[in-house]
Amino acid sequence: MSVSMSGRYRGQLKVELQHGPSGATLNTAAPVDNNGDGSSFSPTDMVAAALGACMLTIVAMVAERDGLDVSSLSFECEKHMQTDPRRIGAVPIRLHMPPGLNASQKARLERAALTCPVHHSLLPEIDKTVTFLYPD
Repeated sequence: MSVSMSGRYRGQLKVELQHGPSGATLNTAAPVDNNGDGSSFSPTDMVAAALGACMLTIVAMVAERDGLDVSSLSFECEKHMQTDPRRIGAVPIRLHMPPGLNASQKARLERAALTCPVHHSLLPEIDKTVTFLYPD
C-alpha cells in the first residue's frame, strides 16, 4: 500500500506538508540550533513524535481488540541529535500505560509497542529506550 504526500517550501526554513488521502496539513520549521526559528515541529521532531504515535496506535489496536480501556494511554519522548553526521542519536520514550492490567496483559501490550513499524524503520544505531510506566 502506498500513501501520497507532498510538501511545499514556504520560506524561512519552513515547509507545509499535505497528506494526500485526507488533505490534512502539517507545518515544519527548522530548529533554533540549525538556523531556524523553532516555531513548529522540525522534520526530526516529527520522526520522534511518529515513534510515540505509532507505539500508542499499535498498543491501542491490541488493547481494544482485547476489550481493555486505553483512554489514559499517552507518551512522552525526547529527541537527542548527534553531530558528524548530524542525525537523530537517541529517542527515549516513556509510555504511560493504562491501569489495572495483569502481568500477561502488560507483556502483550509491551510486545505490541515494540513491533510498531516506525520502531523497526529507524536505524539500529539510534537508541530507542522504551520505558513502560504503570499507575498501579
